[in-house]
Amino acid sequence: MRTHLITGGAGFIGANLAQSLLNAGDRVVIFDNLSRGSRRNIEALGSGAELVVVDIAQHVSVDAAFEKVVASSGIDEVWHLAANSDIPAGVSDPNIDLRDTFLTTFNVLLAMKRHGIGTLHFASTSAVYGLQVSGAFSELDATLPISNYGAMKLASEAQIRAALESSLERVNVFRFPNVVGLPATHGVILDFVRKLQLNEGTLDVLGNGTQRKPYMHVSELVEAILFVREHSKESYSLYNMGPEDEGVLVSAIAEEVRNQFCPNASIAFGKEDFGWVGDVPRFSYSTAKLAKLGWRPQYSSMNAIQRAVAEVVGQEAAR
Repeated sequence: MRTHLITGGAGFIGANLAQSLLNAGDRVVIFDNLSRGSRRNIEALGSGAELVVVDIAQHVSVDAAFEKVVASSGIDEVWHLAANSDIPAGVSDPNIDLRDTFLTTFNVLLAMKRHGIGTLHFASTSAVYGLQVSGAFSELDATLPISNYGAMKLASEAQIRAALESSLERVNVFRFPNVVGLPATHGVILDFVRKLQLNEGTLDVLGNGTQRKPYMHVSELVEAILFVREHSKESYSLYNMGPEDEGVLVSAIAEEVRNQFCPNASIAFGKEDFGWVGDVPRFSYSTAKLAKLGWRPQYSSMNAIQRAVAEVVGQEAAR
């Protein structure tokens, strides 16, 4: 039995990862400040997961939390998922991503060094690439983020790479696409469903609907990152995570939500070809490296959206 520490583990992706690790017979400790995550997500995991409520952006607090866990059971691997997930908020106030996206990484690295923990898995993002010019981004392409979220994730990647030279033994960096599924705490599907709950007549969409991005169901994302953990033999691994297509239009997502949740509603699009400042309107990247390692998704972006819409509609109906 190995002990896994998941920062941000009470959130959407973290809770799914925790369940998979528990199913494999390992022990899971979760650090979370519960700003996005919830105790409900932890309770759903049963007695196998331990929640420590801690602000990971505060060095003294997170180091003390590490010390207690190391003393009681040790920590074999750290999965660092904690970050700001509200990109527009980070554009309005850069301090949000400095604090919740970069300083959380910096403090985790300091604590890992102090307590001799050598294995880190890091949730990065496709937002590090920036605007699409032509072709699909590979892991070797230039990174030119246009949001503070993307910038602080990229800075975190750099800090982690430097830590590998001085203290870490093994690092896996995963660049996530848009991820959908349950438990939904944010994102376009939840946003659309809640808009229709407030106004059944019209679904208002930010942007003109021509934004196109890859989407991955959380079940396949977790499967993919655990596959990399088991099969990558490099001390430093960097992988794009995602479907093997060019993504799906926002207009198609709006139509799917409307059709499943409120079929008689109309859809009102904006005029801009982006949703907000810092939004990357069209994006695709290559997952050839992941396929070469031996893992390929079963879902297309649209398959992931269709499944997730049904799940989120059910989640909101049950509230």
